[in-house]
Amino acid sequence: MPQSVLQNFACAGCFRRLRSILLGLCALLLSGCFVGLEKPETDLDVPDSYRAGDRNPDAALPSLDWWRGFRSKQLTELIEEAQVANLDIAAAVARIMQADAQARIAGAPLLPNVQLDGSGTRSRASQATGASVSTSSGGSERSTYSSSLTASYEIDFWGKNRAALLAAQETAQASRFDHEVVALTTVVSVANAYFQVVAAQDRLRVARENLAAAGRVLRLIQERFSVGTASALDIAQQESLAATQRATIPPLEQTLRQNTATLAALMGRPPVRVSVRGGELWRMAIPPVTPGLPSDLLTQRPDIREAEAQLASASANVEVARAAFLPSITLTEQGGYQSAVFRTLMRPEAAFFSLAAGLTQPIFDGLRLQGQYELQKAKQEELLQNYRRAVINAFTDVEKTLIAVRLTGARERLQRNAVGSSRRAFEIAETRLREGTVDLVIVLQTQQTLFQAEDTLAQARLARLQAVVSLFQALGGGWRLPVEAPPESR
Repeated sequence: MPQSVLQNFACAGCFRRLRSILLGLCALLLSGCFVGLEKPETDLDVPDSYRAGDRNPDAALPSLDWWRGFRSKQLTELIEEAQVANLDIAAAVARIMQADAQARIAGAPLLPNVQLDGSGTRSRASQATGASVSTSSGGSERSTYSSSLTASYEIDFWGKNRAALLAAQETAQASRFDHEVVALTTVVSVANAYFQVVAAQDRLRVARENLAAAGRVLRLIQERFSVGTASALDIAQQESLAATQRATIPPLEQTLRQNTATLAALMGRPPVRVSVRGGELWRMAIPPVTPGLPSDLLTQRPDIREAEAQLASASANVEVARAAFLPSITLTEQGGYQSAVFRTLMRPEAAFFSLAAGLTQPIFDGLRLQGQYELQKAKQEELLQNYRRAVINAFTDVEKTLIAVRLTGARERLQRNAVGSSRRAFEIAETRLREGTVDLVIVLQTQQTLFQAEDTLAQARLARLQAVVSLFQALGGGWRLPVEAPPESR
């Protein structure tokens, strides 16, 4: 057989071996032994219903855009702008991207690492070394050209790399639930700040109306003083009352402006770029909402889902630490061409290959692996308790907000009746003061009672609106209803 044919046959055999080895490495990707995760027992005590809930818990579940139930166009506009421009939400999105990148990094060891190398060198050995010194003119020069393909793979026989990938994927999932937590918190913060602005406007309106009423009464007293039917003490008392009501205006203006600035920050804009028209709390609707079943919270609350994903990630990290005690098997294959002359680099006689397998078994490392395993177990236990706490806190939040919604509603109704009675009393007292048939002390008392009752009513309305918002937040925001199956064809 001619020499060239033998060389071509040897080269072809070299690449067949390289190809078979690479195919074998890919087959080993599916041959790893992955031990299932040991999920810790959560031992959750999930009640059948809420103590303060309605008899029909699913009558009015919150929708995904639950804030529209308040029937405030401006509130809807502010929330929708904040969902797009809020900087905390943008940072949460960036954390999702980081977590996804970490998951890709963690999954890289499950695939072979293949590299293409190429090099060219030219060198000359020194002629002034050795036992005798050469007197020839110059040393010998040598060129070397090389091109090779290297593939290496760690056999994931114990599932260590798969567990690391699962841990990273669960962490990425937790970052998505964290994004939902941030988004829900932003929406709730916008709603509460807007309600504070509108409540401050209502209270300012009440304070100015009562200040105007105090001015009318003061003028009546001054008229009576001019005809000798009132004293200087009467004038001083009314002036004191008017000054007290005037002093309540600056704090309310402070609340109004500061909450407007808060809204600007939530929308990612400087305060000078934001103005809030506001309105009246009484024009806003109170959306009906029912809590559903307590078991629904386990899938509805994003903070619970985040804690659950973090616990799953910790469980996967425990498996990684456990697999680190076991041997690690690595295969490496290299094949290519090497020649001293570039034009003969790709000829069959320039081909070479090598195959190596390595096994590493930890024997003694100063208990480092044991410490890492115990560390991951302790983290798993911590996140288990965090998950349990998140569930208990969720049940507690819903119970507390249900109580708040019910009692703030009752408080508002009672306070509204008190305002009606106080207004009638003041109108009667002011009329009789004009007629001169009522004692001035009674007028002052009815006036002060009306102001306090109206201001308290505005605060009661604000508390009720905030309680409803807190209930939506406690329920995890919008309810994701299951998709109904299409009707069967008849």
